[in-house]
Amino acid sequence: MSETFYTACADILALCQSQNDNLEALLDPQTGFAPRLRQLCEQQLSDLQEEGNATPEEIEALRMECCTWALLQAVMPARKTEPPLQLSARSLLVANPYTPTSALAQATMSASRTLSELVVVREWLHDTAPPPPHPDASTGYWRFTKHRVTQGLWTGNIGRATENVVREMDPDAVTREAEFGRSLAADDASYDKALSHTLFAYVRAGNIEDAVKLCRDAHQPWRAASIRGSLLFSWTAISTLRQDDAVEEDEEEDPDLWHGNKRRALWKTTCTRAALDSRLSSAERALYAALAPSIQTSGVLKSACRTWEDALWATISVLCEERQSEALARLGGGFWEPSGREDEEGEAGEEEEDAWRADVEQELQALATVQVQEGLGADHPFHISQLHIILDRTDALLDDFASRLRDGAYDPESSEYPTMTRFFAHLCLYLQMIDINVSPLAIQIILEAYLQVLEGAGQRSLIAMYAGALGDNAVERYALFLTSLALSADPTERRTALQRAREHGLDVPRVAIVTAERTIERALDNLPSSVKGPLPDLSKAALEAAEEAEMLLVRSIEWTVVEIETYDTALEQANVILRYLLARGRVNVARLLLDMLPPELAAINTPEERAAEYLDYRQFFIAWETLERVVECQTLEAPQMSRDTRGAWLRDYGGLVSSAHEQILKLLTTDWLVPDPEVPASTHLIRSNFSLCFGVYTRRCFVADRWARELARIRQLFIPELILRLHALLVSSRTHIPDNLRHALRLANTVADSRYMLFTEFAGENGRRLKEYLAAVRTAVLAGLEYGGSDPFRAVL
Repeated sequence: MSETFYTACADILALCQSQNDNLEALLDPQTGFAPRLRQLCEQQLSDLQEEGNATPEEIEALRMECCTWALLQAVMPARKTEPPLQLSARSLLVANPYTPTSALAQATMSASRTLSELVVVREWLHDTAPPPPHPDASTGYWRFTKHRVTQGLWTGNIGRATENVVREMDPDAVTREAEFGRSLAADDASYDKALSHTLFAYVRAGNIEDAVKLCRDAHQPWRAASIRGSLLFSWTAISTLRQDDAVEEDEEEDPDLWHGNKRRALWKTTCTRAALDSRLSSAERALYAALAPSIQTSGVLKSACRTWEDALWATISVLCEERQSEALARLGGGFWEPSGREDEEGEAGEEEEDAWRADVEQELQALATVQVQEGLGADHPFHISQLHIILDRTDALLDDFASRLRDGAYDPESSEYPTMTRFFAHLCLYLQMIDINVSPLAIQIILEAYLQVLEGAGQRSLIAMYAGALGDNAVERYALFLTSLALSADPTERRTALQRAREHGLDVPRVAIVTAERTIERALDNLPSSVKGPLPDLSKAALEAAEEAEMLLVRSIEWTVVEIETYDTALEQANVILRYLLARGRVNVARLLLDMLPPELAAINTPEERAAEYLDYRQFFIAWETLERVVECQTLEAPQMSRDTRGAWLRDYGGLVSSAHEQILKLLTTDWLVPDPEVPASTHLIRSNFSLCFGVYTRRCFVADRWARELARIRQLFIPELILRLHALLVSSRTHIPDNLRHALRLANTVADSRYMLFTEFAGENGRRLKEYLAAVRTAVLAGLEYGGSDPFRAVL
């Protein structure tokens, strides 16, 4: 299926949804929803047949979809609009006893909704019938038979020359002489058989005029006359009922001329006898049964049906003809075809109409299991759809298809699957637009299946439109699609995807939040816990490249930094991710996240504990980056530097060391990442608007104080690291800045100060880092004695 076809379907849907309050436009026979899709399917079918790339199953499914849209356009306008008031057949006869039979039949049809719909369906079956085959050109009336008969007459050897051939040339000769074993010449018999099949195909397609012309071209005018006998008698000049349709078809027609069959009842009786005459060929009998369908000839007619559509046409033809004949008989047949019977009531009442509709439904329901010789079976989804549409049971149709989808009855890999899901998805939306009730669950299942088809076809730009039709589930489903993009979409594409959500009426902030939640869930499902196990080795963890799941976790922030309305959620999400990454020692990965955040997040000050936590993370990275800049500056020192260059370098180096000292000391003495004791840890989660903070954590850890545990782990990991790095920096820089040794030794006092309790952060890993720090302090004390003297405290004073 071409990508442009999906887009074209979506364009039609968008156009018609913009006319949602205009029922007339939606049902327009040329520009309505159903005819537009039918035309699109026809064009696509033509393109596929020209290209030759599609499978036969795919082409057949597309053809069936095209026919089904045509059926919907045929039946839905009558069901959704009130027909104009018309005089009843009885009233026409009272006003004009000479009312033509065609006008009485039209009035009878207008008075019955069921009969009107059956006639419409029959016309649809005519329009969608396959084109009739073209027999070979005729060179005369029974040419080969005539040649043998005349040859026998000329030679006087009639017995031998015409031993097995009819001896007379009238149309009834074959039937009359069959008992003597005589028939047409083989070539003429084959031609007549092919002609009968072609004429049957013309009648099947409702093309009576072409059938008549073919008979005349075949030099069989008597057969043309018998076929024209199926037309109802009409005479515009004496008709009380204005037949606008007939006038439109032939505006130049003389109203004083009459057309059709004034003795159609007699003609019908003759056709019935011909259809039941076993002496005629099966093709001939089927033709007469098709011209005059009735209960008596239904067996013959149905025996000629090869496809499911043929069987539907035969059933409906019998129902329509029988109903109209019965209605005319009740009226006494009128002046032109008196039946000798006239009921007092004249027309069927509501109870009788309902009873007949029940009989019609029963007859049509039998087609659900009819066996066919050619084409798709009765159990094909499109045949099931067409039957339900005719029976006005679209709700049951969609429920059944949704149930089959849910149960896995259809193979998503089959070539028909995209066509079926596309049709049913648009059918759901079409019925909604014209105010026909559809089960919300069925819509959800069917649209979900079609959304998967669109995703598989790479139609990302169309997802929002169809997801928007899911109602309460629209946000969740579109968010699920956005989540599936994972790392394949760049920030620009993500922004565009959210813009599409706005265009189709979705709650963009909610979409962004739910997408971020699902993305974090997906990432965390593939990442280890942040609160279990020993503390990581920062020399490795901080520098290793980001894993794919970590990048997915980091880039989840891109959904919530697009809209200002989601900045509060973005702040909370940033805290969640930073907390997780820092608890695992992934400093460089966490810094990638920080670089993605807009500066406006730092200005958010409510809730206070969330804002304070975010500022603490920024404070940490400022200090951490300063330490890295000091290391970079140290590498710039060279032995051969000039005095001015060394002086400038020393100023830069001293400034960076001083900044690092001040920043880290401030971090250590300001309760960095220490939870407010007056706010319980669980409150931070309960207050959250970002459901992931509570939901995922509860699911994964079943504790509400995970937040506090992660903060404690981060402090145990980075406070000793910052202290050790700052101490080493101050001691190593003493050769350039002698006062830094004093700062290094005074740092030990800060660590030991009970106000800050920094020494407690060294308790992890059996005090390994505390031993490491004490050894470093001892080294610093010894360094204070480098220039002589025996007072170890001299360097501190």
